[in-house]
Amino acid sequence: MASVQDVRNLFQIKLKEDQNQEIHPLDLDRVRDDKYLHRVLKHSANNVEKAVQTLFTIFSWRKNVGANDINENTIKMEYVNEGIIFAHGRDVDGCLLLIIKSKKHVRGAKDFEEIKKIIIYWFDRIEREENGNKISLFFDMDSCGLSNMDMELIQYLIALFSNYYPHFLNYIIIYQLPWVLSAAFKIVKSLLPADAVKILKNVNKDSLNNFVPPEQALKCWGGHDDYVFEFVPENKSTTESTPKKVTFAENEVNKTENSYEMLKITPSNLIIFQNENEDISGQFTITNMDSGSISFKIRTTAPEKFRVRPSSGILEPNASQTVIIAVQSGFQLKNVSKDMFLVMSVKIPKTELTPKELSDIWQNRSGNKFEEYRLKCQFPVKETKNGNIVEKQDKYDSVTNALNNLQINYEILHRQVEKLKIFQFISLALSIVAVVLGYLVYSTLDDGDRYCETI
Repeated sequence: MASVQDVRNLFQIKLKEDQNQEIHPLDLDRVRDDKYLHRVLKHSANNVEKAVQTLFTIFSWRKNVGANDINENTIKMEYVNEGIIFAHGRDVDGCLLLIIKSKKHVRGAKDFEEIKKIIIYWFDRIEREENGNKISLFFDMDSCGLSNMDMELIQYLIALFSNYYPHFLNYIIIYQLPWVLSAAFKIVKSLLPADAVKILKNVNKDSLNNFVPPEQALKCWGGHDDYVFEFVPENKSTTESTPKKVTFAENEVNKTENSYEMLKITPSNLIIFQNENEDISGQFTITNMDSGSISFKIRTTAPEKFRVRPSSGILEPNASQTVIIAVQSGFQLKNVSKDMFLVMSVKIPKTELTPKELSDIWQNRSGNKFEEYRLKCQFPVKETKNGNIVEKQDKYDSVTNALNNLQINYEILHRQVEKLKIFQFISLALSIVAVVLGYLVYSTLDDGDRYCETI
Protein backbone atom coordinates (compact mmCIF):
# COMPACT_ATOMS: atom_id res chain seq x y z
CA MET A 1 0.00 0.00 0.00
CA ALA A 2 1.48 3.34 -1.09
CA SER A 3 2.12 5.88 1.66
CA VAL A 4 2.83 9.60 1.80
CA GLN A 5 6.35 8.79 3.00
CA ASP A 6 6.93 6.81 -0.20
CA VAL A 7 5.90 9.89 -2.18
CA ARG A 8 8.12 12.15 -0.10
CA ASN A 9 11.15 9.86 -0.44
CA LEU A 10 10.81 9.49 -4.20
CA PHE A 11 10.29 13.25 -4.58
CA GLN A 12 13.56 13.89 -2.73
CA ILE A 13 15.40 11.42 -4.98
CA LYS A 14 14.01 13.04 -8.14
CA LEU A 15 14.87 16.49 -6.83
CA LYS A 16 18.48 15.45 -6.19
CA GLU A 17 18.75 13.99 -9.69
CA ASP A 18 17.60 17.22 -11.33
CA GLN A 19 19.54 20.11 -9.82
CA ASN A 20 17.96 22.48 -12.33
CA GLN A 21 14.55 22.22 -10.71
CA GLU A 22 13.64 25.61 -9.24
CA ILE A 23 10.82 25.29 -6.71
CA HIS A 24 9.44 28.04 -4.52
CA PRO A 25 10.21 27.48 -0.80
CA LEU A 26 6.53 27.73 0.15
CA ASP A 27 5.78 24.95 -2.32
CA LEU A 28 8.58 22.81 -0.92
CA ASP A 29 6.86 23.21 2.45
CA ARG A 30 3.91 21.30 0.99
CA VAL A 31 6.10 18.20 0.72
CA ARG A 32 6.37 18.19 4.51
CA ASP A 33 2.58 18.27 4.86
CA ASP A 34 1.21 14.72 5.14
CA LYS A 35 -2.33 15.87 4.40
CA TYR A 36 -1.27 17.56 1.17
CA LEU A 37 0.71 14.52 0.03
CA HIS A 38 -2.29 12.33 0.88
CA ARG A 39 -4.44 14.53 -1.39
CA VAL A 40 -1.89 14.20 -4.21
CA LEU A 41 -1.70 10.43 -3.72
CA LYS A 42 -5.49 10.02 -3.86
CA HIS A 43 -5.64 12.30 -6.89
CA SER A 44 -3.05 10.04 -8.55
CA ALA A 45 -4.99 6.81 -7.83
CA ASN A 46 -2.43 5.75 -5.16
CA ASN A 47 0.34 5.59 -7.75
CA VAL A 48 3.56 6.88 -6.17
CA GLU A 49 5.33 7.61 -9.47
CA LYS A 50 2.33 9.49 -10.78
CA ALA A 51 1.98 11.38 -7.50
CA VAL A 52 5.58 12.58 -7.66
CA GLN A 53 5.15 13.66 -11.27
CA THR A 54 1.99 15.51 -10.21
CA LEU A 55 3.97 17.34 -7.53
CA PHE A 56 6.58 18.52 -10.02
CA THR A 57 3.83 19.57 -12.44
CA ILE A 58 2.06 21.55 -9.74
CA PHE A 59 5.22 23.25 -8.47
CA SER A 60 6.40 24.14 -11.98
CA TRP A 61 3.01 25.64 -12.83
CA ARG A 62 2.87 27.59 -9.57
CA LYS A 63 6.29 29.07 -10.23
CA ASN A 64 5.41 29.99 -13.82
CA VAL A 65 2.21 31.82 -12.84
CA GLY A 66 3.73 33.28 -9.67
CA ALA A 67 1.00 31.74 -7.52
CA ASN A 68 2.79 32.40 -4.22
CA ASP A 69 3.07 36.11 -5.05
CA ILE A 70 -0.64 36.59 -5.80
CA ASN A 71 -2.43 38.54 -3.06
CA GLU A 72 -4.81 41.47 -2.54
CA ASN A 73 -2.09 43.85 -3.74
CA THR A 74 -1.45 42.07 -7.04
CA ILE A 75 -4.99 41.28 -8.22
CA LYS A 76 -7.49 43.66 -9.79
CA MET A 77 -9.70 44.58 -6.84
CA GLU A 78 -12.14 46.32 -9.16
CA TYR A 79 -13.07 42.88 -10.54
CA VAL A 80 -13.11 41.27 -7.08
CA ASN A 81 -15.50 43.86 -5.63
CA GLU A 82 -18.04 43.16 -8.36
CA GLY A 83 -18.73 39.86 -6.60
CA ILE A 84 -18.51 37.64 -9.67
CA ILE A 85 -16.66 34.98 -7.65
CA PHE A 86 -16.53 34.63 -3.87
CA ALA A 87 -16.64 32.03 -1.10
CA HIS A 88 -19.62 31.74 1.25
CA GLY A 89 -21.83 29.06 2.78
CA ARG A 90 -21.41 25.28 2.86
CA ASP A 91 -22.91 22.26 1.16
CA VAL A 92 -24.54 19.29 2.91
CA ASP A 93 -21.10 17.73 3.47
CA GLY A 94 -19.78 20.85 5.18
CA CYS A 95 -17.60 21.88 2.22
CA LEU A 96 -17.20 25.59 1.49
CA LEU A 97 -19.04 26.93 -1.56
CA LEU A 98 -17.05 28.87 -4.14
CA ILE A 99 -19.84 30.81 -5.84
CA ILE A 100 -19.69 32.09 -9.41
CA LYS A 101 -22.40 34.62 -10.22
CA SER A 102 -22.49 33.90 -13.93
CA LYS A 103 -24.98 36.68 -14.72
CA LYS A 104 -22.36 39.26 -13.69
CA HIS A 105 -19.74 37.80 -16.03
CA VAL A 106 -19.91 38.60 -19.74
CA ARG A 107 -17.60 36.64 -22.00
CA GLY A 108 -14.72 38.79 -23.31
CA ALA A 109 -15.70 41.91 -21.34
CA LYS A 110 -12.77 41.70 -18.91
CA ASP A 111 -9.05 40.93 -19.05
CA PHE A 112 -9.00 37.14 -18.77
CA GLU A 113 -5.44 37.09 -17.39
CA GLU A 114 -6.64 39.19 -14.45
CA ILE A 115 -9.60 36.86 -13.94
CA LYS A 116 -7.23 33.87 -13.80
CA LYS A 117 -5.16 35.59 -11.11
CA ILE A 118 -8.31 36.23 -9.06
CA ILE A 119 -9.32 32.56 -9.33
CA ILE A 120 -5.84 31.44 -8.20
CA TYR A 121 -6.10 33.92 -5.32
CA TRP A 122 -9.40 32.40 -4.14
CA PHE A 123 -8.21 28.81 -4.61
CA ASP A 124 -5.01 29.40 -2.63
CA ARG A 125 -6.75 31.41 0.07
CA ILE A 126 -9.46 28.78 0.56
CA GLU A 127 -6.84 26.02 0.55
CA ARG A 128 -5.08 27.77 3.44
CA GLU A 129 -8.20 28.72 5.38
CA GLU A 130 -9.88 25.33 4.97
CA ASN A 131 -6.66 23.38 5.59
CA GLY A 132 -6.90 21.63 2.23
CA ASN A 133 -10.47 20.38 2.69
CA LYS A 134 -12.65 20.04 -0.40
CA ILE A 135 -14.80 22.82 -1.82
CA SER A 136 -17.91 22.80 -4.00
CA LEU A 137 -18.05 24.92 -7.13
CA PHE A 138 -21.45 26.65 -7.31
CA PHE A 139 -22.50 28.16 -10.65
CA ASP A 140 -25.45 30.52 -10.13
CA MET A 141 -26.88 30.48 -13.67
CA ASP A 142 -30.18 32.22 -12.85
CA SER A 143 -31.24 34.65 -15.64
CA CYS A 144 -28.11 33.93 -17.73
CA GLY A 145 -27.85 34.10 -21.50
CA LEU A 146 -25.35 32.77 -24.00
CA SER A 147 -23.14 35.84 -23.53
CA ASN A 148 -22.59 34.73 -19.92
CA MET A 149 -21.41 31.27 -21.00
CA ASP A 150 -17.60 31.55 -21.06
CA MET A 151 -16.01 28.37 -22.39
CA GLU A 152 -12.48 29.67 -21.74
CA LEU A 153 -13.31 30.24 -18.07
CA ILE A 154 -14.86 26.79 -17.71
CA GLN A 155 -11.83 25.14 -19.38
CA TYR A 156 -9.53 27.00 -17.00
CA LEU A 157 -11.47 25.88 -13.91
CA ILE A 158 -11.47 22.28 -15.16
CA ALA A 159 -7.68 22.47 -15.68
CA LEU A 160 -7.10 23.83 -12.17
CA PHE A 161 -9.01 21.03 -10.48
CA SER A 162 -7.65 18.35 -12.81
CA ASN A 163 -3.97 19.30 -12.70
CA TYR A 164 -3.00 21.77 -10.00
CA TYR A 165 -5.36 21.48 -6.99
CA PRO A 166 -5.47 17.76 -6.17
CA HIS A 167 -8.47 16.13 -4.52
CA PHE A 168 -10.01 19.55 -3.91
CA LEU A 169 -13.47 19.31 -5.50
CA ASN A 170 -16.58 17.95 -3.78
CA TYR A 171 -19.50 18.97 -6.04
CA ILE A 172 -20.07 21.03 -9.16
CA ILE A 173 -23.52 22.53 -8.60
CA ILE A 174 -25.30 24.13 -11.56
CA TYR A 175 -28.20 26.23 -10.26
CA GLN A 176 -31.19 27.30 -12.41
CA LEU A 177 -29.72 26.48 -15.82
CA PRO A 178 -31.78 28.39 -18.44
CA TRP A 179 -33.25 26.29 -21.24
CA VAL A 180 -31.37 28.35 -23.84
CA LEU A 181 -28.09 27.07 -22.35
CA SER A 182 -29.09 23.40 -22.26
CA ALA A 183 -27.30 22.54 -25.51
CA ALA A 184 -24.20 24.47 -24.44
CA PHE A 185 -24.25 22.69 -21.10
CA LYS A 186 -24.16 19.31 -22.84
CA ILE A 187 -21.03 20.43 -24.69
CA VAL A 188 -19.41 21.51 -21.42
CA LYS A 189 -20.34 18.20 -19.82
CA SER A 190 -18.54 16.34 -22.61
CA LEU A 191 -15.30 18.14 -21.66
CA LEU A 192 -15.38 16.96 -18.07
CA PRO A 193 -13.46 13.89 -16.85
CA ALA A 194 -15.60 10.91 -15.87
CA ASP A 195 -15.04 11.56 -12.16
CA ALA A 196 -16.21 15.16 -12.52
CA VAL A 197 -19.40 14.11 -14.33
CA LYS A 198 -20.34 11.98 -11.31
CA ILE A 199 -20.26 14.98 -8.97
CA LEU A 200 -21.98 17.36 -11.39
CA LYS A 201 -25.41 18.31 -10.04
CA ASN A 202 -28.00 20.27 -12.00
CA VAL A 203 -30.46 21.78 -9.50
CA ASN A 204 -33.29 24.31 -9.20
CA LYS A 205 -34.93 26.01 -6.22
CA ASP A 206 -36.91 22.89 -5.34
CA SER A 207 -33.97 20.46 -5.39
CA LEU A 208 -31.23 22.77 -4.06
CA ASN A 209 -31.74 21.64 -0.45
CA ASN A 210 -30.50 18.17 -1.46
CA PHE A 211 -27.01 19.69 -1.74
CA VAL A 212 -27.12 23.02 0.14
CA PRO A 213 -29.04 23.27 3.45
CA PRO A 214 -31.65 26.11 3.53
CA GLU A 215 -29.77 27.92 6.31
CA GLN A 216 -26.64 27.95 4.10
CA ALA A 217 -28.44 28.99 0.90
CA LEU A 218 -28.75 32.65 -0.09
CA LYS A 219 -32.19 34.24 -0.07
CA CYS A 220 -32.02 34.73 -3.83
CA TRP A 221 -31.87 30.92 -4.08
CA GLY A 222 -34.89 30.51 -1.81
CA GLY A 223 -32.76 29.99 1.32
CA HIS A 224 -32.54 31.79 4.66
CA ASP A 225 -29.12 33.48 4.36
CA ASP A 226 -29.40 37.23 3.65
CA TYR A 227 -25.64 37.58 3.01
CA VAL A 228 -24.55 40.29 0.56
CA PHE A 229 -21.01 39.99 -0.77
CA GLU A 230 -18.41 42.36 0.66
CA PHE A 231 -14.74 41.58 0.23
CA VAL A 232 -12.83 40.89 3.45
CA PRO A 233 -9.01 40.67 3.18
CA GLU A 234 -7.38 37.43 4.24
CA ASN A 235 -6.09 37.33 7.81
CA LYS A 236 -2.69 35.78 7.12
CA SER A 237 -0.45 34.50 9.86
CA THR A 238 2.93 36.18 10.09
CA THR A 239 4.48 32.72 10.05
CA GLU A 240 3.71 32.48 6.33
CA SER A 241 6.42 34.94 5.35
CA THR A 242 8.66 33.49 2.68
CA PRO A 243 11.84 31.91 4.05
CA LYS A 244 15.14 32.37 2.26
CA LYS A 245 16.09 28.74 2.60
CA VAL A 246 14.24 25.50 3.09
CA THR A 247 15.86 22.50 4.74
CA PHE A 248 14.37 19.02 4.71
CA ALA A 249 14.83 16.66 7.57
CA GLU A 250 17.92 14.47 7.76
CA ASN A 251 19.18 13.32 4.33
CA GLU A 252 16.73 15.68 2.60
CA VAL A 253 17.69 18.24 -0.01
CA ASN A 254 18.72 21.82 0.78
CA LYS A 255 17.31 24.26 -1.72
CA THR A 256 17.78 28.02 -1.76
CA GLU A 257 15.13 30.27 -3.24
CA ASN A 258 16.03 31.53 -6.69
CA SER A 259 17.02 35.15 -6.07
CA TYR A 260 19.10 36.11 -9.09
CA GLU A 261 20.31 39.69 -8.99
CA MET A 262 21.42 40.44 -12.53
CA LEU A 263 18.60 39.19 -14.75
CA LYS A 264 14.90 38.65 -14.47
CA ILE A 265 13.60 36.16 -17.02
CA THR A 266 9.88 35.93 -17.79
CA PRO A 267 8.69 33.13 -17.75
CA SER A 268 11.30 32.18 -15.18
CA ASN A 269 12.30 28.66 -16.24
CA LEU A 270 10.05 27.60 -19.11
CA ILE A 271 9.71 28.65 -22.74
CA ILE A 272 6.12 28.06 -23.87
CA PHE A 273 5.86 27.40 -27.61
CA GLN A 274 2.71 28.02 -29.65
CA ASN A 275 1.70 26.62 -33.02
CA GLU A 276 0.41 29.33 -35.35
CA ASN A 277 -0.11 28.55 -39.02
CA GLU A 278 2.30 25.60 -38.77
CA ASP A 279 5.03 27.90 -37.38
CA ILE A 280 6.10 26.83 -33.90
CA SER A 281 7.68 29.58 -31.83
CA GLY A 282 8.09 30.75 -28.26
CA GLN A 283 9.47 33.77 -26.50
CA PHE A 284 10.75 35.07 -23.19
CA THR A 285 11.84 38.45 -21.89
CA ILE A 286 15.17 39.34 -20.28
CA THR A 287 15.32 42.33 -17.91
CA ASN A 288 18.54 43.72 -16.46
CA MET A 289 17.98 44.04 -12.69
CA ASP A 290 21.57 45.06 -11.99
CA SER A 291 22.76 48.62 -11.39
CA GLY A 292 25.30 48.26 -14.21
CA SER A 293 25.22 47.15 -17.83
CA ILE A 294 25.37 43.47 -18.75
CA SER A 295 26.10 41.38 -21.82
CA PHE A 296 24.03 38.26 -22.48
CA LYS A 297 24.31 35.21 -24.74
CA ILE A 298 21.80 32.46 -25.45
CA ARG A 299 22.86 28.90 -26.22
CA THR A 300 20.88 25.74 -26.89
CA THR A 301 21.58 22.03 -26.79
CA ALA A 302 20.50 21.79 -30.45
CA PRO A 303 21.40 24.95 -32.43
CA GLU A 304 20.51 23.24 -35.71
CA LYS A 305 16.87 22.92 -34.61
CA PHE A 306 16.15 26.48 -33.48
CA ARG A 307 16.40 30.03 -34.76
CA VAL A 308 17.08 32.48 -31.91
CA ARG A 309 16.66 36.24 -32.37
CA PRO A 310 18.59 37.91 -30.83
CA SER A 311 21.10 35.35 -29.60
CA SER A 312 23.25 37.95 -27.82
CA GLY A 313 23.19 41.58 -26.82
CA ILE A 314 23.86 44.28 -24.25
CA LEU A 315 21.34 45.60 -21.73
CA GLU A 316 21.57 48.81 -19.76
CA PRO A 317 20.11 48.92 -16.20
CA ASN A 318 16.34 48.19 -16.16
CA ALA A 319 16.32 47.59 -19.92
CA SER A 320 14.46 44.60 -21.37
CA GLN A 321 14.84 42.44 -24.46
CA THR A 322 12.30 39.97 -25.85
CA VAL A 323 13.90 36.86 -27.33
CA ILE A 324 11.97 34.97 -30.00
CA ILE A 325 12.77 31.30 -30.66
CA ALA A 326 11.40 29.47 -33.69
CA VAL A 327 11.65 25.77 -34.50
CA GLN A 328 13.36 25.24 -37.84
CA SER A 329 11.21 23.60 -40.50
CA GLY A 330 11.69 19.88 -40.93
CA PHE A 331 12.00 19.02 -37.23
CA GLN A 332 9.23 17.15 -35.43
CA LEU A 333 8.16 18.12 -31.92
CA LYS A 334 9.10 14.73 -30.50
CA ASN A 335 12.69 15.42 -31.56
CA VAL A 336 12.96 18.81 -29.85
CA SER A 337 10.81 18.41 -26.73
CA LYS A 338 13.79 17.59 -24.47
CA ASP A 339 16.06 20.38 -25.68
CA MET A 340 17.01 23.21 -23.34
CA PHE A 341 18.31 26.76 -23.53
CA LEU A 342 21.05 28.43 -21.52
CA VAL A 343 21.02 32.19 -20.89
CA MET A 344 24.41 33.51 -19.79
CA SER A 345 25.08 37.01 -18.51
CA VAL A 346 28.21 38.86 -17.50
CA LYS A 347 28.61 42.34 -16.06
CA ILE A 348 30.44 44.81 -18.30
CA PRO A 349 32.02 48.17 -17.40
CA LYS A 350 30.32 50.13 -20.20
CA THR A 351 28.08 49.65 -23.22
CA GLU A 352 30.49 51.10 -25.80
CA LEU A 353 32.79 48.09 -26.24
CA THR A 354 34.55 46.85 -29.35
CA PRO A 355 33.85 43.23 -30.39
CA LYS A 356 37.37 42.29 -29.21
CA GLU A 357 36.90 43.95 -25.79
CA LEU A 358 33.58 42.15 -25.35
CA SER A 359 35.12 38.84 -26.42
CA ASP A 360 37.92 39.30 -23.89
CA ILE A 361 35.41 39.90 -21.09
CA TRP A 362 33.59 36.68 -21.94
CA GLN A 363 36.81 34.68 -22.17
CA ASN A 364 38.09 36.05 -18.85
CA ARG A 365 34.77 36.28 -17.07
CA SER A 366 36.06 34.70 -13.86
CA GLY A 367 36.89 38.17 -12.57
CA ASN A 368 33.45 39.57 -13.44
CA LYS A 369 29.99 38.91 -12.12
CA PHE A 370 28.63 35.99 -14.14
CA GLU A 371 25.35 34.05 -14.04
CA GLU A 372 23.62 31.26 -15.95
CA TYR A 373 19.93 30.46 -16.33
CA ARG A 374 18.55 27.21 -17.74
CA LEU A 375 15.21 27.18 -19.54
CA LYS A 376 13.15 24.15 -20.51
CA CYS A 377 10.74 23.97 -23.43
CA GLN A 378 7.00 23.33 -23.35
CA PHE A 379 5.45 22.54 -26.72
CA PRO A 380 1.76 22.35 -27.74
CA VAL A 381 0.19 19.20 -26.30
CA LYS A 382 -1.08 16.88 -29.00
CA GLU A 383 -3.40 13.91 -29.09
CA THR A 384 -4.19 11.23 -31.66
CA LYS A 385 -7.45 11.25 -33.57
CA ASN A 386 -8.23 8.71 -36.31
CA GLY A 387 -4.53 7.96 -36.57
CA ASN A 388 -3.59 11.63 -37.07
CA ILE A 389 -1.94 13.94 -34.57
CA VAL A 390 -4.02 17.01 -33.70
CA GLU A 391 -3.75 19.64 -31.03
CA LYS A 392 -6.06 19.41 -28.05
CA GLN A 393 -6.80 23.09 -28.48
CA ASP A 394 -8.64 22.16 -31.68
CA LYS A 395 -11.18 20.32 -29.56
CA TYR A 396 -11.72 23.36 -27.38
CA ASP A 397 -11.91 25.63 -30.42
CA SER A 398 -14.62 23.44 -31.92
CA VAL A 399 -16.60 23.67 -28.70
CA THR A 400 -16.18 27.45 -28.65
CA ASN A 401 -17.32 27.61 -32.27
CA ALA A 402 -20.33 25.49 -31.40
CA LEU A 403 -21.24 27.89 -28.60
CA ASN A 404 -20.79 30.87 -30.91
CA ASN A 405 -23.07 29.20 -33.46
CA LEU A 406 -25.62 28.59 -30.73
CA GLN A 407 -25.51 32.24 -29.77
CA ILE A 408 -25.89 33.36 -33.39
CA ASN A 409 -28.86 31.00 -33.88
CA TYR A 410 -30.39 32.21 -30.63
CA GLU A 411 -30.07 35.85 -31.71
CA ILE A 412 -31.62 35.06 -35.11
CA LEU A 413 -34.48 33.22 -33.40
CA HIS A 414 -34.93 36.12 -30.98
CA ARG A 415 -35.16 38.62 -33.86
CA GLN A 416 -37.65 36.40 -35.67
CA VAL A 417 -39.82 36.16 -32.55
CA GLU A 418 -39.73 39.95 -32.18
CA LYS A 419 -40.75 40.35 -35.82
CA LEU A 420 -43.55 37.83 -35.28
CA LYS A 421 -44.79 39.83 -32.29
CA ILE A 422 -44.84 43.00 -34.38
CA PHE A 423 -46.68 41.18 -37.19
CA GLN A 424 -49.24 39.84 -34.72
CA PHE A 425 -49.74 43.31 -33.26
CA ILE A 426 -50.23 44.81 -36.72
CA SER A 427 -52.64 41.99 -37.63
CA LEU A 428 -54.60 42.58 -34.44
CA ALA A 429 -54.72 46.33 -35.08
CA LEU A 430 -55.91 45.79 -38.67
CA SER A 431 -58.55 43.35 -37.44
CA ILE A 432 -59.84 45.90 -34.96
CA VAL A 433 -59.91 48.60 -37.65
CA ALA A 434 -61.77 46.23 -40.00
CA VAL A 435 -64.36 45.45 -37.32
CA VAL A 436 -64.87 49.14 -36.56
CA LEU A 437 -65.18 50.03 -40.26
CA GLY A 438 -67.59 47.16 -40.80
CA TYR A 439 -69.71 48.33 -37.90
CA LEU A 440 -69.74 51.90 -39.22
CA VAL A 441 -70.71 50.76 -42.74
CA TYR A 442 -73.44 48.53 -41.33
CA SER A 443 -74.76 51.37 -39.20
CA THR A 444 -74.79 53.75 -42.17
CA LEU A 445 -76.65 51.27 -44.37
CA ASP A 446 -79.15 50.51 -41.61
CA ASP A 447 -79.90 54.20 -41.09
CA GLY A 448 -80.40 54.64 -44.87
CA ASP A 449 -82.92 51.77 -44.99
CA ARG A 450 -84.95 53.29 -42.13
CA TYR A 451 -84.90 56.68 -43.86
CA CYS A 452 -86.30 55.16 -47.08
CA GLU A 453 -89.08 53.39 -45.17
CA THR A 454 -90.08 56.66 -43.54
CA ILE A 455 -90.41 58.39 -46.91
